[in-house]
Amino acid sequence: VQLVESGGGLVLAGGSLRLSCVATGGTLNSYGMAWFRQAPGKEREFVAGIKWTGGSTIYADSLKGRFTISKDVRRGTVYLQMNSLKPEDTAVYYCAAQPRIITSMMGVSSSYTYWGQGTQVTVSS
Repeated sequence: VQLVESGGGLVLAGGSLRLSCVATGGTLNSYGMAWFRQAPGKEREFVAGIKWTGGSTIYADSLKGRFTISKDVRRGTVYLQMNSLKPEDTAVYYCAAQPRIITSMMGVSSSYTYWGQGTQVTVSS
C-alpha cells in the first residue's frame, strides 16, 4: 500500500484546511487508517483514526470537535477536516495504514506499517 498526502499549507489562525490521503496498491477492506502529526522537536502524536470497513472513528481527546476524519471508499481516500486551527496545530501531518489493526492500538504510531511522506501544515497567528 502506498499513501500520498496532500492539502497542507499556510493558514491563518481560526481558518480551516482539509488534508487528503490517497491509498493505492492494495485492498483496504481490513485496514485501519489514521492521521498523526509531528511538530519540530516533538514526538509524533496521534490525531484521528478510522476503520475502512464500518467507518468507526477515534480521535485524540484534545482535538475532538475541531478535527474530523472521513473516508471515500470509491476514491480510496481518507480526509482530515481541520477547523478553528491554532498555531499549535503547526506540524507535518502523516497518513498511516495498517491491516487488521485493533481499535485500542490505533493511537499508537508503532502499530502502523505503511506511512505517507507527510504534508506540512503551518498556522500563523
